[in-house]
Amino acid sequence: MQPTRTSPQIPVNPPRITVRNIRVTHGHTVALDGVSAAIEPGRVTALAGANGSGKSSLLGVLAGIQPWQAGERHAVGAGRIAMVVQRSTAPDTLPLTVLETVSMGRWARRGLWRPLSGEDRAIIADSIRALGLTGLERRSLGELSGGQRQRALVAQGLAQRADVLLLDEPAAGLDGDALLLIDLAVRAEADRGVAVVCATHDPAVIRRADRVIRLAAGVVVSHAATGEHGERS
Repeated sequence: MQPTRTSPQIPVNPPRITVRNIRVTHGHTVALDGVSAAIEPGRVTALAGANGSGKSSLLGVLAGIQPWQAGERHAVGAGRIAMVVQRSTAPDTLPLTVLETVSMGRWARRGLWRPLSGEDRAIIADSIRALGLTGLERRSLGELSGGQRQRALVAQGLAQRADVLLLDEPAAGLDGDALLLIDLAVRAEADRGVAVVCATHDPAVIRRADRVIRLAAGVVVSHAATGEHGERS
């Protein structure tokens, strides 16, 4: 089942991030070598490639958190950027409940010490519901399955109501039902004009994207709309 696609509601000052000739190195290892790409609003873009191809490094550059040694990054209308990390970076020993995890998504707007408003609470509840986590709000992350933890992290990203939503391997280890919930939520974000980027090697995520930027050994080897890219992985 594939989500119904509607025309996205592009904002007046739409979020766009462009990178040109980006070079990233980790010690003597070149992670990205002369990479150029443009991220558009109202679309889901997949950064596809095998492990070590440069997907996560490019995602970090787009987020503005990965230093680069050469090239340029330009962001227009991208005031709020949400980054959803892989669940392996959020250990299940963290003493947080689902509700606390998703509520953290509002901190960027409210600040750590300001109480949540009624609007904040409504957004948090909507994000939890969108990822099928209703009824699990009081569960700790350690009590959840891997797929449920991943959905809680995506819900945290949704709760930020960002202009740009970046996800690192959102489908890793998920079953079909969990993948569909994330896919529906991500598509809804794109439909409201958000620029969505998923770093992935999952063929299902790649097929459902609007655009695919494929990387190998730190360079872009193809860049196409999904219809042109087909189901190649």
